[in-house]
Amino acid sequence: MTRREAREQAFILVFEKSFNEQAEITELIELAKEFGVVEDDEFLEALVTTACDKQSEIDEHISSNAKGWKLNRISKVSLAILRLALAEILYFEDIPAGVSINEAVELAKKYATDEDASFVNGLLGTVARSV
Repeated sequence: MTRREAREQAFILVFEKSFNEQAEITELIELAKEFGVVEDDEFLEALVTTACDKQSEIDEHISSNAKGWKLNRISKVSLAILRLALAEILYFEDIPAGVSINEAVELAKKYATDEDASFVNGLLGTVARSV
């Protein structure tokens, strides 16, 4: 599986987690694998686990850089994409920030609106420059 495919499957899991906040992410991953929603992939699992385990820190970055936006006003799709991309930018040193931003924008174009893609691009660019 390519990293792009892994990111897309990771997005599905992080998006699902936003509707089942009490669920353990490891359980969601195992169920998704069992039902064929996601493939078994080390990068996918590391990305999803990091995004969920570090969610409060990641959300702090989102909140402090989303001028005029509260987390509850950001669509769940955009929020899931932002959380994944920021997990990569902040905790995966081997992945260039530009790659994470580009992949996030592509996910936003596919699953959200053009406005969401612009918002994701702008916010991630701001965070990447500040860290």
